[in-house]
Formats: sequence, structure tokens, C-alpha cells
Amino acid sequence: MNGALVRVGWRHAGRRHKLGMVLAYVVLVPGALLFVAPFAWMLSASFQPLGDIFSWPPQWIPKDPTVDGYKTFLGLGETTGAGTEAENPWRWFVNSAFVASSVTVLQLFFNSLAAYVFAKRQFPGRDLIFLGFLATMMVPGQVTLIPNYIVLKHIPLFGGNDIFGQGGHGWLDSYYGLILPGAVSAFGIFLLRQYMMSIPDELLDAARIDGASEFRIYSRIVLPLTGPALAATAIFTFTYTWEDFFWPLIIISSPDHYTAPLGLALYVVKNRTAWDVLLPGSVIATLPMIIVFLIFQRRFIQGISLSGLKG
Repeated sequence: MNGALVRVGWRHAGRRHKLGMVLAYVVLVPGALLFVAPFAWMLSASFQPLGDIFSWPPQWIPKDPTVDGYKTFLGLGETTGAGTEAENPWRWFVNSAFVASSVTVLQLFFNSLAAYVFAKRQFPGRDLIFLGFLATMMVPGQVTLIPNYIVLKHIPLFGGNDIFGQGGHGWLDSYYGLILPGAVSAFGIFLLRQYMMSIPDELLDAARIDGASEFRIYSRIVLPLTGPALAATAIFTFTYTWEDFFWPLIIISSPDHYTAPLGLALYVVKNRTAWDVLLPGSVIATLPMIIVFLIFQRRFIQGISLSGLKG
């Protein structure tokens, strides 16, 4: 009798599971198509002549595919559309890769250090200071834009400035200005701290008994165990920095320091846009973010899920 009841229960559980899976796919598949459709159209339009890009209905498969837009963007063909051709578009992507990678590395180091202190060290005012970090996340970036600009302009002994930060442009129009303001993130500290809270304190105490220093514990024990959260932080940071347009637009004036978003903006001239060049450039600019996500997606999902459940 009990065995029959168990089998019936398993059948009902299996049916509920299948029904749940069907409902999940009914909701997720249209949602996935909705989010993928713009990129799919951009990819298709990048291989279409200018006259076919905005045809109605949209052409998801190009009738007469062409790579002229890619050649023009990379400086291998004649200029079309708005009449703007990049002198060295590869420099934009090298700049973006350098800036995004540098910011990512700095954030992983400094954010993880701060997160370790907030998660595993005891000192007066720890929780209050951590709340102060979280409070900065509620301040819009536009509020701190002008103060940050002024601070960068008056960095002493850089960009022609004297010891008092006067006479030059400081870190404006430089890689320093693109990288160092983003070296620390309150969100990154919060994400890593939540993950580190799940690491048993007994493991760290055992290392201290064996004579390990705090930095050795941080680097040899905590960081390896925090891999998924570090991957999630790296993807967030790299993606945000790579596609950031507003801050480079404010502080960069030299074409040698243009990032990919600034370079792509050159193809918008007054009321005319070289769509047949801008779309191929946008596809190329999107590829690094997709590659980074595909490489780290498993650890990214694991880090997000565990960081939200632990601590």
C-alpha cells in the first residue's frame, strides 16, 4: 500500500515538473526571441546595402549580402553614407580593450580586498562603513560628474600641472582619467562580500594558527574559493567599461584616446548617419562582450546565484 502511494506521488510530482518546464519554456522562449531579435537584425543589416537596411518588412536574410560596410569601417574601402571614415578604427578597439581590461583587473583586486575586510575582519564601525559604501550606490552618477571632472583636472604634477594642480589639464584626455576613476566599485564590493560571507571562518582560523598572514589567507584561500563571484564581477565591469560612452565623451578630446563607442559616434554627422558603416562597426564592437560572457557564463551564473543566497 505504501509503495503504491509512493509511486502515485512520484507520478504527480513528475507531471508537475513537466508542466512547470512547459510553462517556463512558454514564457522564456518568446522573451529570448524578443531580446535576441534586435541583435539579429543588426547582424543581418550589417551585410545589406544602404538601400535595403530599412526596407519593410525587414529582411532577416540579406538578398544581396555585401561586406562593403565592414571594409569601409576598417578603412579598406571607399567611404559611403555620412562621409566619415576612420583613420585607424583598430586603435579604438585597442583603447577600449586596454581601458576595460585595466579597470576590470583593478576592480577585481581592490574590490576583493575591501570585500575580504568587510566579510572576515572585525573592527569598530565595520558595518557602518559598509552601509556608507552601499549608500553611494544610490547617488546618481550625474551628481558626481562635475566634482570628478574638477578633481581629474587638478591632479598635481600631471598633464602640465604644478605641485598645486594648476596650469594644465591633469588626467583629462589621458588613460589615467579613463581607468583610475573606475578602479573601485561599491557594487563589486557588495557582490564579493556577500559571497565571502559563505566561506567558513574556521577555515581561516586554521590558516592563522598555522602562521599564515592575512594577505596570504586572502590570496591563497579566499580568492580561489571566490572564483564564481570574481567571474561575475569581471563580466559586469568589463561590459560596463567597454560600452561606456558618456564619461569618455566628457574627458577625451584626442582621437588617439578614443574608445570604440566614441569612434562609432563619428559616423553620426549632424542629421545624417552612415548606417551601412555604423552597423558593421557596432557588430564588431559587440563581439568582445559576447565572447567574454560565453567564456565565463557558467561561473557568472553560479556567482550571481550564490551571492544572492548567501550572507
